[in-house]
Amino acid sequence: MLWTIIVTIVGGAVIGLIGKAVAPGDRTKFPLWLTIVCGIVGMLVGSLLYWVLVGNNNESFDSHEPTWDNVTNGVDWMRHVWQIVVAAVAVIAASILTGRKRA
Repeated sequence: MLWTIIVTIVGGAVIGLIGKAVAPGDRTKFPLWLTIVCGIVGMLVGSLLYWVLVGNNNESFDSHEPTWDNVTNGVDWMRHVWQIVVAAVAVIAASILTGRKRA
């Protein structure tokens, strides 16, 4: 349980920072905690969207069925792309909701 929380926070920070970097406009005055929240949202929602749209028809691998958080054998790069895109959308939405202005 503790490991899941640590991975979620660290992964959320990485995905959130990448999402903030690819989001259009200047949003550098964004607080770090909100970036991490956007990254966590990007991780979860991006994984679920990828699973629903393209990942749920994969074949079994390593003697287990694919799940929403483990779709392929190895690193699932396309799922991470989906996560970054969703995190970028979350950054844009958070900046609009918090009244952050472009510089």
